[in-house]
Amino acid sequence: MSADAAQPRRLRIGVAGLGRAFSLMLPTFLVDRRVELVAACDPRAEARQQFSKDFAAPTYADVRELAADPKVEAIYIASPHQYHAAHTEIAAAGGKHVLVEKPMALSLAECDRMIDACRQAGVTLIVGHCHSFDTPYLETRRLIESGEFGSVRMIHAANFTDYLYRPRRPEELSTAEGGGAVFSQAAHQVDIVRLLVGSRARRLRATVGRWDAERPTEGAYSAIIWFECGAFASVSYSGYGHFDSDEWMGWIGEMGAAKSPHAYGNARRRLATLPSPEQEARLKAEGTYGGVSYTPPSSERVSLYHQHFGPVIVSCERGDLRPMADSVLVYGDMCSVKRPLDLPSVPRREVIDELYDAVLGKAPPIHDGEWARETLEICLAILKSNEEGRDVEL
Repeated sequence: MSADAAQPRRLRIGVAGLGRAFSLMLPTFLVDRRVELVAACDPRAEARQQFSKDFAAPTYADVRELAADPKVEAIYIASPHQYHAAHTEIAAAGGKHVLVEKPMALSLAECDRMIDACRQAGVTLIVGHCHSFDTPYLETRRLIESGEFGSVRMIHAANFTDYLYRPRRPEELSTAEGGGAVFSQAAHQVDIVRLLVGSRARRLRATVGRWDAERPTEGAYSAIIWFECGAFASVSYSGYGHFDSDEWMGWIGEMGAAKSPHAYGNARRRLATLPSPEQEARLKAEGTYGGVSYTPPSSERVSLYHQHFGPVIVSCERGDLRPMADSVLVYGDMCSVKRPLDLPSVPRREVIDELYDAVLGKAPPIHDGEWARETLEICLAILKSNEEGRDVEL
């Protein structure tokens, strides 16, 4: 059913954490009529004030108060990575369904606690947004499942961005606290290749890059993952702000908007004007929801194209598939064709599709706790493989 069509009721959502992740989901919440924001929690007074102004809804400084709000049906947990497990347990104890941002947690033990808490409370647990929710990958998966191209044999996924040089809080540059490209970015690529292969990963070999002493965490990684079905995938990522792989995506950015190649180097230039980590953290806070430099989403269409996570090529027995921001390119034995996709009217609508159907009992979610736990296991194995210089069995 279209998000623009009448719905029997709206899912009432409370938000735990009004930072950047919430800012990226806010256009979805504003446009998709299946959901309604009814409360929020954040330690920052300015963020709470902004939410109260925007939604005429109660706000809290403590997540326990949010979980006790009887109007809230589901909690979107967009707090920093290290709080995901505790906040999920609190939400489940309050009888609330949970949509928690990636990565699910920082350890498999935390994932197990989250899964158990939601199972015992009888509530839905979904992890995302990861880019495997995006329509280009879901449509590519549908083409694979049609059998038209045979089995998946190999996937190459690569992404080159300026991730490491965007304004960061100190913990975002500490791997031990959930920072770095593996926790923040590999979750996207791993989710995508798992979705497309459709088989459990069994082994991987990886290495990471820590090439800037002033940004002391992983800014790059590369891994080969072998799957039980016999397929393998290579995933590579660099956030060091040099080559920009959106050049290979027709200059459509990750969020689905057209991007100018003339913006090259902007992230590094802006960072160079900040003489201390404290000023960098302040700049990030000022630009996020409720900050003095915060810019609310436009009431106009937010993105013209689907979101994506860089170039991906799926090699099947009888063809290669390449998901793009507006289509899936199909390379067959004798010819290549472009299979256009309907462009989005609601950004990240696919997240609400999955959450809404799961809560209403229409369909089980793909991105449940067990799914996200396997993705985290692979991310942790990337770090372990690099540290120990060997293959890691999964």
